[in-house]
Amino acid sequence: MTIAKSVLLFILAAAAEIGGAWLVWQAVREGKSWWWAGAGVIALGIYGFVATLQPDAHFGRILAAYGGVFVAGSLAWGMVFDGFRPDRWDVIGSIVCLVGVAVIMFAPREAG
Repeated sequence: MTIAKSVLLFILAAAAEIGGAWLVWQAVREGKSWWWAGAGVIALGIYGFVATLQPDAHFGRILAAYGGVFVAGSLAWGMVFDGFRPDRWDVIGSIVCLVGVAVIMFAPREAG
């Protein structure tokens, strides 16, 4: 259950952070209304709280692992919302990042 909870929280964090950044991007770079940026700032704040819900208590570990989720999630977000088509290097890099997430978060560790 802990692995499932951790994965779900990473997905929620990615949706909040990437979505928030995308909303700000839309306001600043694409000329959308100011409220898009406001909604983005709120989403970015939600991301900060979601990250604290991870079962592991080590800030550095959580944020390091989340970095890999952010990489893969950003490419996926671009595909869904902006029509971005990753090349094979994007896909390979994303897979490497997700393997890194699994090693950081789920490798067996000695107690202590």
